[in-house]
Amino acid sequence: MPDMLILTEPDLRTLVPLDIDAIDTVERAFRALAEEAVVMPPILRLDVAEHNGEVDVKTAYVPGIDGFAIKISPGFFDNPKLGLPSVNGMMVLLSARTGLVQALLLDNGYLTDIRTAAAGAVAARHLARADASHATIFGAGMQARLQLRALAMVRPLQGATIWARDAARAEAAAAEMTEAIGLPVEAARDPQEAARRADIIVTTTPSRVPILQRGWVRPGTHVTAMGSDAEHKNEVDPTLVAAARYVADRLAQTRILGELHHAIAAGLVAADAPFPELGAVVAGQAPGRADAHSITFADLTGTGVQDTAIATLAHARAKSAGVGTRFTS
Repeated sequence: MPDMLILTEPDLRTLVPLDIDAIDTVERAFRALAEEAVVMPPILRLDVAEHNGEVDVKTAYVPGIDGFAIKISPGFFDNPKLGLPSVNGMMVLLSARTGLVQALLLDNGYLTDIRTAAAGAVAARHLARADASHATIFGAGMQARLQLRALAMVRPLQGATIWARDAARAEAAAAEMTEAIGLPVEAARDPQEAARRADIIVTTTPSRVPILQRGWVRPGTHVTAMGSDAEHKNEVDPTLVAAARYVADRLAQTRILGELHHAIAAGLVAADAPFPELGAVVAGQAPGRADAHSITFADLTGTGVQDTAIATLAHARAKSAGVGTRFTS
């Protein structure tokens, strides 16, 4: 059997930082969804309600890419109480020609964090105003930090605000990010005040009730919702979803998992209402922002095509750099 390359989290952190190249890689993946005959089955999800946990399995085959990834991604959201990360997991990269395993990526969720942040940047690049200068992040975890880093790469930010239910965590995240991105980042006690400051709002929590209300969002704001990747999660007031210029990462998913799901359930949007996908916007097949006054909304539930893209990037860089451990079965 051919050798398999094993890459650990430290390997992958070195090989695949959050940078413009990673953002561009994920943007090309979204474009492929619009332009190529991508095969991407529905997400397989196992809920472990007793421990506030879930496990997602995602994959996608993209014509023209030599491999495809299968990702196992657990999220157990009470873990911080135990001193453990909320998210971990791994990816397996298989040859698209033979089906043989090319690499085992023991990333503990790191690559998912990177591709998710990159997706937020892609959405902002195509939907936020070009002059957007202030970002507000709802949440204070790792994804909140990465989203802010990514936004600073694609928009001319001059400052940012972080709000979280745990004020101490918001303060700590704000202090850390002020140093990390070299811009003033403040922690807000009032979510309404935080939202009203923003040109871009990103929600990054596993909330089951809306934490962002329609009346808090100014005209011209772009909103990206990252956390609603299961039916029971709901970060955003459904009336905001219905009123905004809405874009899905994958419409078939957001109708059952995303914030759109809740707008449909509330009777605010028809179940079969057509909306553009981010890939179509990237490819120029659908309009993004219409004017400076529209509220745009990206509903990002996470796609297998992003996982295949980031895993393929990691594998290519590892081979080029001679990084990783070879294993022969």
